[in-house]
Amino acid sequence: MRPPGRNKRDTNVIGGISEATITARFLDLGYIVLVPFGGNQRYDLMIEDANGQIWRIQCKTARTNKDKTILRFSTSICNVTGKNRQPRNYRGQCDYFALFCEELNKVYLVPVDEVGTNGASLRLKPAKNGQEKSIQWAKDYEL
Repeated sequence: MRPPGRNKRDTNVIGGISEATITARFLDLGYIVLVPFGGNQRYDLMIEDANGQIWRIQCKTARTNKDKTILRFSTSICNVTGKNRQPRNYRGQCDYFALFCEELNKVYLVPVDEVGTNGASLRLKPAKNGQEKSIQWAKDYEL
């Protein structure tokens, strides 16, 4: 139940929910979570494991398609300064996409270099045509 006066979620609220859920999942798994100050970095979080290794994480909200067979998420952001609105990808600027899908209540961790530069899809159910080659299964990335 939402508090009175907050009937509609905007993209900032949706993103905040995803980031908070992803952070909680990393903490639950025993990672140290570091949050950069200022919000101008190309990643949302950094995680540190028990060995002191650190990874840069870009949080994303993932959504299923209509028949809930595919999980989709954006792998770039549009430049909103000036007239240049070219998409910018995250290659070399973060290590993983951490995805939260509210519909499934699940978190996924996907290496940036394993998906396309504008968008990506992870398969939730087998394709109707039986195709299995080159499929990225969501279950393989679930945290």
